[in-house]
Amino acid sequence: MVSVTDAPLSVEALTKQVEASVRTEGEGCGAVASFVGLVRATHQGRVVKYLEYEAFDELAVKVFKQIQAEAAEQWPGSALGIVHRTGRLGVGDASVVIVAATAHRAEAFQVCRYAIERIKQIAPVWKHEFFEDGEAWVEGAVADPDDQAARARAREIACA
Repeated sequence: MVSVTDAPLSVEALTKQVEASVRTEGEGCGAVASFVGLVRATHQGRVVKYLEYEAFDELAVKVFKQIQAEAAEQWPGSALGIVHRTGRLGVGDASVVIVAATAHRAEAFQVCRYAIERIKQIAPVWKHEFFEDGEAWVEGAVADPDDQAARARAREIACA
C-alpha cells in the first residue's frame, strides 16, 4: 500500500486496497478519506510549465512504512496507503495520493493530514519546477525521521 512510481496515480485503486485491509478489523471501515496532491499552474506568481520529481525509491518506501506505523500507533485500527509519483508531471497531474481508512470519519481525515505533513517533513522526494522564465529546486524533507518534535508538530497540525 506504499510505493513510488513513474506511472499515473489512481485514487480508486489505492482506496480499494486500503479499505479491504481494514474491512474486518476492529470496528471495521466506516470512513475513507483521501488526499491527492496536484501540480499547480502557478507557484509564487510564476507560471509552471511542468515539474520533475525525483526520489530515493527504496528509502521513500521505508519512510512511507514508518509513517504508516506512526499513524497506526496514533490511530489504532487505521490503515494508510501512500503512493508518490516521480518523473515529469504536467499541470493538473497527481503527484501524491494518500488514502486513510478508519472506523470513523474524523480519524480518517486526521490520518490523511498527518501523512502529508510527515511526507513533507521526512520523505526523500525532491521537486524540480520548470517555469516560463526559469527553473528552481524546491527544498525537500529536512527533518530527521526520528525527530519526535517534528512528529508531534505533524500530529498537532493533523488534529487542529
